[in-house]
Amino acid sequence: MASTSIGDSVRPDPHQATPIYRQLYQRFRAAMLDGRLAPGARVPSVRSLASELNLSRGTVELAYQLLVSEGYLLPRGPAGTIVSPRLPRSPVVASEAATKTPSSVQPTAGALSPPPPLRLGLPSLDAFPAKSWTRLTLEQLRAQAEADLHYPPAAGHPVLREALVSYLGVSRGIVCRPEQIVITNGYRDALGLICQTLLAPEDLGWFEEPGYFIARERLLAAGMRLAPVKVDAGGLDVKAGCREAEQARFAVVTPTHQSPTGVTLTLERRRALLAWASRRQAWIIEDDYDSEFRYRGHPIPALKSLDHDDRVLYTGTFSKVLFPGLRLAYLVVPTTEIARFHAVLARLGHGCPNLSQSVVAEFMAAGHFARHLKRMRALYRQRRELLHEALVRHLGGSVHINLQAGGMHLLAELPEVSNDAIIARRARESGLGGHALSEWYLGRPQRSGLLLSFTNLKDARQTDDLMRRLARIVETTS
Repeated sequence: MASTSIGDSVRPDPHQATPIYRQLYQRFRAAMLDGRLAPGARVPSVRSLASELNLSRGTVELAYQLLVSEGYLLPRGPAGTIVSPRLPRSPVVASEAATKTPSSVQPTAGALSPPPPLRLGLPSLDAFPAKSWTRLTLEQLRAQAEADLHYPPAAGHPVLREALVSYLGVSRGIVCRPEQIVITNGYRDALGLICQTLLAPEDLGWFEEPGYFIARERLLAAGMRLAPVKVDAGGLDVKAGCREAEQARFAVVTPTHQSPTGVTLTLERRRALLAWASRRQAWIIEDDYDSEFRYRGHPIPALKSLDHDDRVLYTGTFSKVLFPGLRLAYLVVPTTEIARFHAVLARLGHGCPNLSQSVVAEFMAAGHFARHLKRMRALYRQRRELLHEALVRHLGGSVHINLQAGGMHLLAELPEVSNDAIIARRARESGLGGHALSEWYLGRPQRSGLLLSFTNLKDARQTDDLMRRLARIVETTS
C-alpha cells in the first residue's frame, strides 16, 4: 500500500468527539487487522503523514507511539517504521464498493461500540478532562529520553510510585515507601502476582459472599480454594469466617465500600480481621476500588492504615477514577515481602508502559488528579440522585434501595421470588447495562437485586427513559 493511500484511509474526522490521535490509532490498527496494511509494510514517517493530513507532528507521533507500545508497529531507525511482521496475515478484503453503507452512517474504522448505560465499573467518560490528558501526553512524548524507550521497570515507573506514596499517605492514611509499591496491569494482574508470590495452589481463602465475581474467577483460575463468608450490614462477618475456615491462608475484602452491597466494614470487624490474620499468619488482600467517591460523612481510612503487623496487601486502581483503557493499578506490599515480589516480577517480566505511567504521575503532580476527583464527586452525587429518584418513580413498589455513603452504583433489591438473572439478561439484550446480584454469589444466592451504575447518566430525561424501560422488563419478567 502506497503512502498516499494510507493517508486517505486513515484520515481523521475533525468533527468527531474522539481525539484526532485516537482516530489515527484506531484506523491504522483496523487497516492492519483486516489486511489492508500487511505485516512488514512500511508506513509513512511522522513528518510526511503530518504534512499530508495537515496535522501537528505531535498528534501523529502520539498515535504511532501507541501503536508501537502495543506491538502493531516496529520502528527500525533510519529504515523507517513498519507494520510488525509478527502480526497474523489476514485475507485480502474483498471490494467494498457494492456493500458499504453510506459514509454518513458508517462506523469509524476500528472504533469500539459505546458501553451500554448503567454498566458497572465505568467512570464518567464524558466528563474526563481529555484535553489536559492529551496535552500532558504530548509533553511526555517530547520529553522522552533514550532510557524511556527501554523495557519499563518491572515494579513500575519510579516517578509514579513516589507520587502514590504521597497520595496514599494523605488520602488513605497509608504510610509506605516507593519500594513497596508495584504498578500492575489492572487488579486481576495484581491478584495473579500475589498468588504467585505468597500463595500456592489449593490454598484456602475467605471470600465475601456476595463478592466481586471477577476477583473470584481470577483466584479460582490460579488454583485457590475459596470459602464464602457472608456479608451483612456490618460488612464481612469475621466471626463466621473464623468459625467456618479458621485455617484459611488469605482473605479478600472490600472494606470501604463492599462490592457489591456497598456496606462499610465496621471498626470492630476490621480489628477482628487483622487479629485473625496476625494469629494465623494469613494475608489480607484489600481491594480499595472506589473509595475516592464518598458522598456523606468523613472519609474512612483504609484497612491498611490499621495494619501494625504488615499482613495487608493494599490494591487500588486508576480504572475507576480515570478510565479503564489505561490498564493501570497498584499494589502496596508488606515491607517484609519486598524482595520476594521483586524476584517474582523479574522472573515474570512484568512492567507497564512508561509513557502511560509518566502521564499519570504528571497528571497527579500538576493537580489535575485532585481537581478531577473533586468534580467527579459532585457530579456523581447528582447522577446518583437522578437514578435514585427515577428508580423510586418507576419501580418504587418492586425494589428496595438502601443508599450507602459512597460508591459508583446502586443496589436495587428485588423480592426473593424475583429472577434477577433473567431480568438482567433481558435488560442487556435491550441495550441496558447492569448486573444481577445473584450472580455475585459463590454459593446459593440469598438475595435478589439489580446493580446499576449512575456514573454515565447524562440528564434526568435520559435517566427517566432508562428506568421506564427497565420497569417494563421487571413487570413482564416477574
